[in-house]
Formats: sequence, structure tokens, C-alpha cells
Amino acid sequence: MICGALLGGGVALAGVEGSLKSAGENAPEIQGFLAQAAERHGAFGERAATFLVEGMPPSDLSSLDTEFLVENLDLAMRARKEFPWAVKVPEEVFFNDVLPYASLDETRERWRHEFYPRCAAIVKDCTTATEAAQALNREFFDVIGVHYDTGRKAPNQSPSESKKLGKASCTGLSIILVNACRAVGVPARVAGTPMWSDKSGNHTWVEIQDGGEWFFTGADEYDAKGLNRAWFAKDASKAIADDWRHAIWATSWKRTGERFPMVWNLASDQVPAVNVTTRYIRPGEAGAKTAEFHLRFWDRRGGERMAASVEVVDARGEQVGSVTTRAGTADLNDMPSVKLQPGKDYRLQVTHGGERRGRVLEVSEPGAMVIDLIWSDLTPE
Repeated sequence: MICGALLGGGVALAGVEGSLKSAGENAPEIQGFLAQAAERHGAFGERAATFLVEGMPPSDLSSLDTEFLVENLDLAMRARKEFPWAVKVPEEVFFNDVLPYASLDETRERWRHEFYPRCAAIVKDCTTATEAAQALNREFFDVIGVHYDTGRKAPNQSPSESKKLGKASCTGLSIILVNACRAVGVPARVAGTPMWSDKSGNHTWVEIQDGGEWFFTGADEYDAKGLNRAWFAKDASKAIADDWRHAIWATSWKRTGERFPMVWNLASDQVPAVNVTTRYIRPGEAGAKTAEFHLRFWDRRGGERMAASVEVVDARGEQVGSVTTRAGTADLNDMPSVKLQPGKDYRLQVTHGGERRGRVLEVSEPGAMVIDLIWSDLTPE
């Protein structure tokens, strides 16, 4: 049963010895990495390498070579020494949320050697991890030419795969931002939910740590007002901690007994996770007696999402709400919403290209629903 499997988590490897056994014929490469880590970075490097190896999934243990792992460690250690926020990161946090070369089950690749100089240039004037993460989220996606697009090939693309297309899902964007943060010593991890509590979809985002506290942000969704202000904050506040399907999870390299539920491969136990739902919940959000409608506007069926002004009027013709829909470059689940009273009829009036069209909206009961407004289906007014 999927639920039981997810809550069961993965079985930790029995230390380095167990990891070397899982590595099989690739064991000499892993041993070489451990030896070089100690030689190049002393006792700290040896502990870091040991931590990394003990958390590596079997597929990595049997395939990654010494050069790949040493380069990853060298550049992580360089960042730790060069950036003011990085030197303050506790050892266990550095090992778990800066050192790892991957977040999920994306294709393994040598991203640090490219990300380090590009990201270092962006954060050169920053003084805190928060400032660095904000600067990277504001600028790095334009630097590498990748933005959200439903036309991406896979949800869990590696950075180079996303760069090749110029497109990525929220998960692909999150992988990029996590890597960018880690490249300059900012602790970062992927977070997300398999399904919002109202069953409107899933989502993935990024958490970064500063001063011992975790903060969240949408990848390629910079907000000048700061962290913890993403469009999905209200949905996240209604998450359900004791239901894995509607909980919020954050990735971990260290085995935790839980697994990150990757919606493209729910059976996988490759990625350990921490249930962080309680940090997002705001008392009083759940159980509201209103109906909440999330709005998207399309030029035609199967076409493009468009930005348009949508006014909501009641039966007396009085406006009770007004929103602007998102265009196609925004996350598919980034939708403005309106709260309405059940048992009443409303009209949605959409203005696009100087023309107004509308449709009736019957609100029968509390809850949440996604409304897709198709321009050709609306009635001219």
C-alpha cells in the first residue's frame, strides 16, 4: 500500500562498510573519495565525506566516481570558507543541506563548477544567507535562461536538462535554486506537498536556513518584500500533518525513517524527508465556511494561459471581488482566488483585449475549486 510504504521510509545503510558493500565493483572509487577527503581537508573533510557516503542511494554508490565526489566536496568547502554566512553554518547543517550534490532523483551532474562563479558574482555584496538567497532567486534564472513552462520534458529535470530546454517545472526550478544556494554555502533543500488539502494539485518550492531558522520561497518567484511570502502560503497553511498526501515535506540527505513523496515516482524510497507541516499551518485557516475559487484564464481550449482582469459581482450587480489572472510563465498552480458565500449566485466578468465577457458562478457549498475560464466559452456583455 502506498501510504504505508511512504510512512515506513528507507532503511539506513550500516555505515561506510554497508555503503561500500552496496557500491559493489565501484567500491574503490568510494574508498578513493574517502581517502582524498581526509588528505585534502583533514578531519572535517573526512567527516563530511563519511556523512555523504552513508547517505548515498545505492544507484549513486555503484556509479559515481572519485573525481565527481572530490570536486563536489572541494567546491563546497571553498564556499564554506569564502562567504560570511557559510562559515557560521553548523557542521551537521552544512553536511546535510550544503554538501549534497543532488536534491531528489534528478540526473547526477557536475553543477558546482559552473554554478560557483556565476552565483558568487551575484551574491558578492550580500552579507547574510537571506540576502544571498533573495539575490539568486531574483537574478540567476535569467542568467541561465530557465523559467517555468508546462512544456518541459520531465518534472525532475537536472539543471543542464532544464537549461537545454529553457523550461522547467516547479520541481526543476527548485532543484536549480537549491543548487545555486548550496554553491555559495547557503543551506537549502527542496520542500513540497504531494497534494494540497483541497486536492487542487501538488507543488514544490525551496527552503533556506539563516541563523538556525528555516524560511521558504518559490523558485524563480522573487518577492522584494522577503521570504515566507509566496503565493502558495495560504494553501500550505491548510496542510494536514498526519496525512502524508496532504503534508509538507522537506528533503534530507541523512536517513530519517521517512521518504520524500515524489509524485512522478511515489514508490521510490530514494530521498529521505522531514515532515515540516507544522511550520506552515496557521490556526483558523482550515474549516472556513466560505467557498474559495482559484481562477485561471485561457485564450482557447488547449491554448495559452493569459493575464486578464476578472471582476466578481453579486446578484445585485455589486462588485465583491477583483483579481488578475496569471500568464503562462507563472506556475500552473499560481492562481488568484476569491472567497464567496455559499448559497448565492455570482457573475464572473472577464476583460481581455478591451472586450468584456462573463459567466454565471453558482456557489452551492463551502470548499475550494479551480475555475478555468475559456475566452471562447464566455458570453459577450
